[in-house]
Parts: sequence; structure tokens; C-alpha cells
Amino acid sequence: MENQNKNNNNWVESLAKAYQELSIYLGLGIQLAVTMVLMFFLGKYLDDKFDTKPFLTIGFSLFGGFAGIYNFFNSVKNLNKKKESSQNAKK
Repeated sequence: MENQNKNNNNWVESLAKAYQELSIYLGLGIQLAVTMVLMFFLGKYLDDKFDTKPFLTIGFSLFGGFAGIYNFFNSVKNLNKKKESSQNAKK
């Protein structure tokens, strides 16, 4: 019975660790989407204000996409560096 409880605890701990590692990457995807959507709506607002449809919407949407993708790849690169350095420290 105790052995089964230890196996269940190990399973729960490994599942929690997997979710913790996964949540970082899910957050990056949400951040990418939010950046793109906010820049789109900023461009749309400015187009309506200055009557320049659709130029600012397109420009800000492209800028938001590029900025979001740049931030995404930069964050993934930094996370991988942290992961590699923590693995090297354990050795």
C-alpha cells in the first residue's frame, strides 16, 4: 500500500513539473497573440482618428506581428539557455 502511494506521489509530482514547464511556453503564445491583436486595434483606432484607412491598421498589424514573433523567439532562446545552464549545473 505504501509503495502504491509513493508511485502516485511521484506521478503527481512529475505531472506538476510538466505543467509548470509547459505553462511558460503557453504564456508565450498568449503574449504573441495579445501583442498582434493590440497593435491591430491601435492601428484601427488611429486610422479612424486620422482618416487614413487602411494604412495605419496594416502598418501597426505588421509591426505587431514582427514584434510579437521577435519577442517569442527571443524568450524561447533565453528559456533554453536557462534550461541548459541548470542542466549543466546539475552535472
